[in-house]
Amino acid sequence: MRALTETQERILAFIRQTITETGVAPPVRQITAGAGLRSRATVHYQLGQLKAAGRLRHEPGRHRSIRLT
Repeated sequence: MRALTETQERILAFIRQTITETGVAPPVRQITAGAGLRSRATVHYQLGQLKAAGRLRHEPGRHRSIRLT
């Protein structure tokens, strides 16, 4: 498994924290703010990279369907 970037680590930490606190994954807009990013496109790209790396799963077409692996 390849090493994660600092941005990917921040995104995963925020998702993990939100799921722990609320029981559901945060929406992309909330991930963007919570990870200290400015662009939702960046979050979408990084989520794709994390999915390809096997660090999370996502059901296309479903909101808040991110699951950590």
